[in-house]
Amino acid sequence: MLNRHPHVTRRALIGAGSAATVAGFVQSTWRPLGPGFVDRGHPRPADARPKAPLTRLDPDLLERALVALHHHGAAIRHRDRVAIVDFAAPSSDARLHIFDVADGKRARFRVSHGSGSDPDHTGFLHTFSNTFDSNASSEGAFVTADYYEGRHGRSQRLLGLDRTNCNALSRSIVIHGAWYANDDVVATHGKLGRSQGCFAVGEKSLSEVFDRLGEGRMIYASRG
Repeated sequence: MLNRHPHVTRRALIGAGSAATVAGFVQSTWRPLGPGFVDRGHPRPADARPKAPLTRLDPDLLERALVALHHHGAAIRHRDRVAIVDFAAPSSDARLHIFDVADGKRARFRVSHGSGSDPDHTGFLHTFSNTFDSNASSEGAFVTADYYEGRHGRSQRLLGLDRTNCNALSRSIVIHGAWYANDDVVATHGKLGRSQGCFAVGEKSLSEVFDRLGEGRMIYASRG
C-alpha cells in the first residue's frame, strides 16, 4: 500500500506493540468518510448535551501515521501514544484521535481547523498551508513540545517535522483551548469555529488532551 516505504512493516512501526493489535484496530475502526459525510449518531432530546460522533479512522491514514512515527523516531521521545487528526471529517465530528499504540485504546475530541483552510466556514478543511499569515492548518507530523501561558491560556508548542509543516513553531501553531471549539458551538451552529491554524480544542477537553499527549509525542494531521 505504501510504495514510499515498502520495507516497513507494521511490526517495525510500533516497536513494542503487536502487528495484530494495529490490524485489529484498523478493522474495528474503519468506515469510509465521503466528502460530505457527517455521522449524526442517535437522536437526542433537544436539551441534551451534544456528543461528538464517533468518527472512524481510514486505515490508510492510520498506516501513514505509523510510517511517520517510524520515520521521525529520533525526534519523538515517546512512541507509546499517538494523536491523529483526520481533517477529512467535518469539524462537528470527534476527529482528533489519541490512541495507545500497543493496545489500540483511544480517546476522541473535537478540534478546529484554520480559517485559511476553510475561508467560507463550511465546517470542512479544504486546503493545507505552511505559509506565514495564511491562518491555515498544516499537514504532516508534529512533535509536542513545552507548555506556556499565552493569549489562550495554557498552551503547548508544536514542532513541525515535515516540509509541509516546518514553519509550525515560527507560525505559533500550538494546541490550546477555545470557546469556539466547545460542544455547545456545534449544537448552535452545526460546526466549530475556526482557529488561525492552531489545534484548538474545547475548553473542558484541554486538560485531558494535555494529560494524554504530554511532551515528546507525535501528532499526525492529514486527510483520510
